[in-house]
Amino acid sequence: MSEQKNPNQISIELNEEVAQGIYSNLAVITHSSSEFVIDFIRLVPGIPKAQVKSRIILTPEHAKRLVAALQDNIAKYEAVYGVIKEVKDSGPIMPISFGGPTAQA
Repeated sequence: MSEQKNPNQISIELNEEVAQGIYSNLAVITHSSSEFVIDFIRLVPGIPKAQVKSRIILTPEHAKRLVAALQDNIAKYEAVYGVIKEVKDSGPIMPISFGGPTAQA
């Protein structure tokens, strides 16, 4: 009997370099009428200059799906491990111009 392939199934490859991941402790999000840009940044204490480690560009539809997927995963996480505590005023204070594109791009 021959195997039938599902036309809606996607094969995803993950190479070793990407599988290592990139640590980020800050994300800056900007948008235009046609896309959302998420810059993942690593801030290191004592070093005044931070580097963008990865940039992801999404359509508005994909950005909305990403938000829904994150909300779903956070709810599942909290159901197992408890509520994630948000520490107020613990994040970095960003200057008005961070050097990236503005939301009106």
